[in-house]
Order: sequence, then C-alpha cells, then structure tokens
Amino acid sequence: MDNQLLYGEYICVAAEEDGVSIIGMTRGKDTKFHHTEKLDKGEVMIAQFTENTSAIKIRGKARILTKHGEIRSGRD
Repeated sequence: MDNQLLYGEYICVAAEEDGVSIIGMTRGKDTKFHHTEKLDKGEVMIAQFTENTSAIKIRGKARILTKHGEIRSGRD
C-alpha cells in the first residue's frame, strides 16, 4: 500500500450540536473501536486515516468535510 496516499487522507468534522461522537475503527482481521472523541457544538476535529485507522464513525449532527466534498450527519 502506498503510505503517501494512506497518510494523506484527512477529514474535518464540525459539530452542529453537543455530544457528537467520533469513533476510530481499526484495520486488520477484526475491526474494533480504538479511539473515541466527543465534540460539543462549534468544536472541530481534523482526523487522519492511518495504518491503524481504516474507518471513522460519526454519531450526531455534524458537517464532515473531505476532499470528495461535504457530508452532513444526524437528523434535521
């Protein structure tokens, strides 16, 4: 795998309500949770996919910005 591409993937999560959860999930044979963060309204987190992080789960109302565009999570 090209580490330059792997480590270049970032997302930005902007919480639009209190208590937005960001959960990092592992790579490998068994996918497991390995890190959790909570954001309150107005807080922003920039996350990076790494050798250990293959997926990021977001729970709550937030804007997610990637190189592919913007996604909104949560309910209106």
